[in-house]
Formats: sequence, structure tokens, C-alpha cells
Amino acid sequence: MSELFDAVDALVASRSALPPPAERKRLRQGHGLTLDEVAAALRVRRATVSGWEAGRTEPRPPERDAYARMLKQLSELYPADGPVPAEDTAVPEEPAVGAGPGPSAVEPTQDTVASRAPAAAPSAVEPARARAVPAGPAAEPGSTTPHPPAPARVSAGAPRPPAGVGPMSRRPPAGPARTAAPAVGADPRFENGPLAVVDAVEGQVLAYCVGGLVLDVPAKSLPALVEWALREARLGQPKLSGSGKDADPLLVLTEAALERYGLPVALTEQERLAGRIPEGHKVIKQLTRANWQLTKRGFGPWGRVYRPAQGSERSCVQVCIPSWDALDTRHWADAAQLAPADLARLLGLYASRVMTPRGSTAVTGLELMTALHPPTRASRPDAAGKRYSEHNPGSLGRDPVDCAPCEAPDGHPLLAGLPRFHQRTPAEVLMEEAYDWARPLTDTECLHSHLVGIDVNMAFAAGANGLTVGLGAPEHVRQPVFDAKLPGSWLVDLSHVDLSRVQVAKDTWAQLDASLLPSPFTPGGERPTGPAWYATPTVAYAVELGYDVHPVEAYVRRDNGRYLDAWYQRLRDAYLATMADLGVHADLPPQEFLAAMDGYRHRDPQLATLVSAIKATVKGGIGKLRERPRGEGWKPGQPWRALARPTWRPDIRAAVISRTRINMHRKIVKHAAFTGQYPVAVLSDCAVYACDGPSPLDFLPYRDGKPLPGGFKLGINPGLVKHEGTQSVLWGEGVREQFDAPGLNLARYIKDGTVTHTDNGE
Repeated sequence: MSELFDAVDALVASRSALPPPAERKRLRQGHGLTLDEVAAALRVRRATVSGWEAGRTEPRPPERDAYARMLKQLSELYPADGPVPAEDTAVPEEPAVGAGPGPSAVEPTQDTVASRAPAAAPSAVEPARARAVPAGPAAEPGSTTPHPPAPARVSAGAPRPPAGVGPMSRRPPAGPARTAAPAVGADPRFENGPLAVVDAVEGQVLAYCVGGLVLDVPAKSLPALVEWALREARLGQPKLSGSGKDADPLLVLTEAALERYGLPVALTEQERLAGRIPEGHKVIKQLTRANWQLTKRGFGPWGRVYRPAQGSERSCVQVCIPSWDALDTRHWADAAQLAPADLARLLGLYASRVMTPRGSTAVTGLELMTALHPPTRASRPDAAGKRYSEHNPGSLGRDPVDCAPCEAPDGHPLLAGLPRFHQRTPAEVLMEEAYDWARPLTDTECLHSHLVGIDVNMAFAAGANGLTVGLGAPEHVRQPVFDAKLPGSWLVDLSHVDLSRVQVAKDTWAQLDASLLPSPFTPGGERPTGPAWYATPTVAYAVELGYDVHPVEAYVRRDNGRYLDAWYQRLRDAYLATMADLGVHADLPPQEFLAAMDGYRHRDPQLATLVSAIKATVKGGIGKLRERPRGEGWKPGQPWRALARPTWRPDIRAAVISRTRINMHRKIVKHAAFTGQYPVAVLSDCAVYACDGPSPLDFLPYRDGKPLPGGFKLGINPGLVKHEGTQSVLWGEGVREQFDAPGLNLARYIKDGTVTHTDNGE
């Protein structure tokens, strides 16, 4: 009988009564639901729901019954002859509070819409129309302090209207371009923010901007869209430095927008490997006919469409295509799957706190360095009042400089004379890399119950803070006297430095067990056996430990400065502001800090993604300073494209990594000298200790709430540490035995305890 009942239920469901298509759309919009939300709830495609509302198709079981149930409930809430839902019932969302320079959020009001003047340059496209979402009170996530009214914004997981659609926001009439009044102090040229997520809905193209603003896009082709972005949309970001350049508008194209403008939704395998669509593609031909150009990287996940600058006026638009893997899931999580309004919020926050993205997080990290220290500036006026472009002091300039031979990676043109397959020794190559060191547990450590990992916040950013780096070309010096204030690479023998007796303070020496410590001079932690090349911070640390050094030769840079300070400060502020949004504030007491960090990523997944992107910007930016060849038919001994950049500076990368590794070792030594505890594993910015408890407070020495001076301190600021993870000592010994790897680096797996393969150091 149950089968018969099921059949009857299915028959009834197949004829579930549905309101007319127009009424379906009214009910969805009346409740502030997007097509994406309905599609996700019913487990169908967005286009399927759109077809139901347009009357092109009808739902079938089992979705039909669920769809009818939803519409019936909505019809009870919003009867056809009932009142229109009040606009002030929109769900408020956290304001996008930027740290540092950047576009202020547009602040629309419910009844007032300010007209803006026609664009200065003529355009063949129709002026943009804007839809304003009413503002409402909101507080930043994790904060109890109210903030001024900000544009209503969509929060993840909450019922929300598509900005500018339905009764919660009214569309202005056709005619002159309109938008909400810009916030006080906002640059009127960029009143709609730094970027727009372009989407196509039911034949209409919309641009979702920061602050909940939605613009109607009249462009019928990609060339027209580029023109619109430059002439009508008022997108962009003011320059970060007085002698710099304003950021170009960024257009993020959804899958629907790609289809609308004749571009593929996904790249083929061949296109993915090439990083671009073919030059013969019809859309590229359209751009060429309209006198637009592309960079050498072509039209790929991150594209740049431009015309040569006319004087100081730039005509350039950046294009981001998430479905072509522009947003790396390692750093941006599932950002590519977000609804347009949510994606605009996420990328808009990144733009306001870091900068408008110019590519991957690594590319943006490098571009941020240049944006904060432009290579040129305007000179003082001459007798005729004319200004010229001149070198900007403190920058890396316009022209690349050769690195020292010891700083050159394998395959560099400077090494073309070496025999093929030659393996350079430490006395031939600078090897400043992050830690990857581990050792077996001692018998005493095996009696402890837990292994606790601590991780240094923004370790490479902290390593860059206050670091003096070379700005110009190196000078070769033989038999130099070491100068800790002079950046460079030094060939020196540090094998005599004995970690069993080191100086931990002025005239204060400590006796340590050197067998339980990694060497500070090598990434693998082994003690050096002879002369090797080191960056200045590494050699300076040997002196700090109380030992004399006598370099054989060096490549020093007399022209130097603290090039990365502004870069560090902007990324630090971005990180701290976002963590504060998530409820993790600076200067929290240790126990409160650990509690605040517990599960912080679940409080707002989008802001958690922003944290990951900011951290990836730091690491990626430092890595880009020594970018290696990337295909393109390169052969060893030949130059590659990155070498033409002034920002190709392996010496700066080496100095940052050296200082980061030394910072970690200094804390390890201070901790060992005070407590007698030694790490069992160190991986980059993570250290693992054995102790009798699951918390960092079970082994970190705090007295009256104060940490060991010069040691590890819990906190969110760059350079302080957080809890990385805890596992049992039995787990550690078990995985080493399982994989028959006594040197398995437990720091790599301490976070969740999952070990899927033998540790090969990669």
C-alpha cells in the first residue's frame, strides 16, 4: 500500500497549483529573495527558476511541489491586494569600514536621489542609471559599538533582496544618470566605488557596486562595456601615494555576463594552460576594431584592456573572470560562487583596505609596493614653469637592476657560463628560506600528554617591518668589515657559532641543549659546515648571539631604505581591521584572545575569506620578488619576462625571509633559556611544543598576564602568536611510525591531525 500512496502523492505533486509567472516573481521579490537563493533551496539551476518566472518552462516533480509550497507561504505574507512591504524592513548589514585611503561607501537615502553632472568625456553608450538600497543602522561584526548609518548590504545566509530589485528599492526613471549622494569626502570621480560585478539577469545587465549600489548597464558588447566603465560608471580608486596613479576600474564578469558578451563560461584545458583565450576569438577582434589593446598576457582570468595614455589621462580597465579561476580557491575560498552583491562586498572591502586587485593576491601584493612607492615623481618647475618626470627617492626606480650572482636563481642569465646540471654549493648561492625542521621527541617529552602548535601572525609582514633593504644595484666588496646596517649578501663562515652557549642579553649568556635546537643559519636547521652566503639579518644575528664574524666577500647596497614599511603598515591595518570585524581585537588578555579566535571564521565566512586573501597578499607579494620563468618556451640561461621589472628583487625577498626566520629563532632561544622547553618541529611560522595540556597557556610563561620579554606572546598583531592546533603525543609518535619517517614535520599537520602521505617537504 505504501507504494500506492507514494504514487498518489507524486501524482498530486505533479499538478500542484502555481500562480501565474508574473505573480511568482512578485512574491519572490516581495520577500527579498534572489534567484540564486531559490535555486539553491530547490537544488536547481538559477536559469531554471528564471524560466519558471518568465513562463518559458514549468517545474516538474519533485521540485514543483516544493516550489508551490514556497509560493503559497509567500502569498499569505504578501497578498496581491495587500500593502507593499516597507522599505525600512530591509535586513541591515555590517558597513564596509575601510582602513586607510580608499573610496568611501556610497550612502543612499530612501527618498532623495541626487543627480550627477554628465561625464566629462562623450560616450556612445547610454548614461548609467543607479539603484540605491536604503540605508539602515548597522554595527561591525564582533563589535558592540554602533556605527553611522551605512548602505544596506547583503549578509551571508540571511534573506535579502537583490540590491535595486523589488519593493525594497525603487528604480529611478530613465533619463540622466542618477545615483545616491556620495559620502562626504568621497572622490566624485569614483563615487560608485573601485569595482563592479557585472551580471546579466533576464536580458538585463546590472553592475553590482560596493555599498549595495546597482547600476543599469546599457552596453551591448564588451568594447561598449569598457567604454561605459571609463566614461559613465564612475568607478576607480584614488591613488595611494601623492606621486602615484589612480587605480583603474575593475569589472568582474559573472558567468551570465560572459554569455551576454560572447565569452566562454569556462576555459578549455588548452586555454587554461595558455592562460588566455585565442587571439582570434571574436570578442578580441571586437576590441581590436574599437582600438582597444591587451597586454602580452592576453585576455585571460585577469585581463587589462587599454588604449595608450594621452598625456596624464589613462584609459584602462581591469577585468576579472572568476569562472576562469581568477580567484584562487586557496586564498579566496568559494568567492567565485558568491552572488554578485556578496562578491562586490568582498572584493570592495579588499580594495578599500588593501587596493583594487590587479591579478592574483601575489600580483596585487607586488603592485601595492609600487603603488605606495611610485618609481617617478614630478620635478620642481623649471624657469619656464615646466615640470619633468624624475626619480622618486625611496622607490626602486623605473629600470631593473641586476642581482648579484649569488642571489640569482638557477637558470638566470648571469649563470649561463656554469656547466649544465651544475649543483651550486652554499658558498655559491644565497639560500635564505623559511624553516622546515623537525626532530624526534626526547624520552621526557614522550611522557607529556599533548603537542601544541603556535603560529606567528603575518610572520613575513612582521619580518618586513622596519627592515632596511637595498634600493639600487649591488657593489662587490672583498674582505669587507660586516655592517649590520648595510643590506646585502655576505660570504662568511658561521660554523663556529655554538648554540649551547649564546648571549641572550647584554653581558648575559645562557647554556642551552644545542641538539634540541634548529640552527638559525639554514632552512633545514642543520649546522653549517663552512662558508656560505647569507643576507644581512642572518649575519647580524650571529653577532647578536655573541660571536665574531669575518666575511670573505660581499655584495652590498649603499643605496638603501625602509622600502617595505608603508606596505607592511597598510597590510597590517587591513588585517587588524578585518579581524576586529570578526570579534578578535588587539590587546585582548591571553585567555580572552584564545576564546575570540575559537571559531572566528564561522562568524562571517566572507570576512574570513578576506583575512585569507590579505595574508596571501603578504606571502605572494614577497614571493613575486623572485618570480621564476613561467613557460613561454624559456630555456636556462635566457632572460624571462619578470626580469624586466624593477620589482624583480631576489635580494629583498631573501632579506625578508632571513629576518622572519631569525625572529622565530630568537623567540625559541629566549623561551628555551627561560623555561628549558624546546620545539619538536618548526615549519615556516609554526612551532610545536610538547606539554601537559592542550592550550598554548600550558607552556607559554605568563606572569600576572605578562609574557616573557622577547619570547612568544599571544595576540593578533603581526609577530605575535595564535593557537595553531593541538594533538596528542601518541598521535605524533603514531604517524611517524605509520609513515616510517622519524623526521616527519609534525608542524605541517598539527592543525587538524590529518596526514595523507609521507612528508617530502613539499
